[in-house]
Amino acid sequence: MNRLIERCAMLDVHKAQVTACVRVPDGDGGRRQEIREFRTTTAGLITLADWLRSYAVTVVGMESTGVYWRAIYYLLEDEFECQLFNARHLRHVPGRKSDVQDAEWGCQLIEHGLIRTSFVPPRPLRELRDLVRYRKAKIQECGREVQRVEKTLQDARIKLSSVASGARQIRAADARRADLRHPRPQRAGRAGQRRTAQEDPRAARGAPRPLHRPPRAADRADARPHRLPRPRRDDRDTL
Repeated sequence: MNRLIERCAMLDVHKAQVTACVRVPDGDGGRRQEIREFRTTTAGLITLADWLRSYAVTVVGMESTGVYWRAIYYLLEDEFECQLFNARHLRHVPGRKSDVQDAEWGCQLIEHGLIRTSFVPPRPLRELRDLVRYRKAKIQECGREVQRVEKTLQDARIKLSSVASGARQIRAADARRADLRHPRPQRAGRAGQRRTAQEDPRAARGAPRPLHRPPRAADRADARPHRLPRPRRDDRDTL
């Protein structure tokens, strides 16, 4: 059986203001509730904490509305038992839905323990999770930048991915830096077109002779093994 929470509060969190409802015992053995609105600024949240402390509230519940609940939860978790509820679970419980009536109805559900709470990890785990998520986001951004560089190089007919498996490798980065420091000369426009002396200074001096030239016909004849001369027709034996 669910236990009855004597002093509880429900916060209806919005971007600019928070509607708080407190249910505490009255002097006649019944229940009474108080409703008040606060700003979501730091001064407003400190006033909210003082107001909850004045009623000796032990349990504070709130909906997980975007990221607006985090600042309130982080401020109150050291002093109160904070409970976070999924808005979808809260809607499944029948009741009226408005700003003030949401806080009243949610406070009654907390009082009788009729709503399931969501898991909120402790502060060290939350900080580690934020750090890991930020690192993952940076890695994804770096990957997108590498893809943009690769696309720009492909548009410029620089086939860097043909000599390196990735544009992030050291060899690829060195090749990009070398091209920026020492740009390559322009090549001939057509395949097989000879360069002039203005395009290539080596053309004025003459192309160097190859070290290994193909053998000439005379050299091939000399390289054949010696053969005896064929006998003439007159020297053949006759019958």
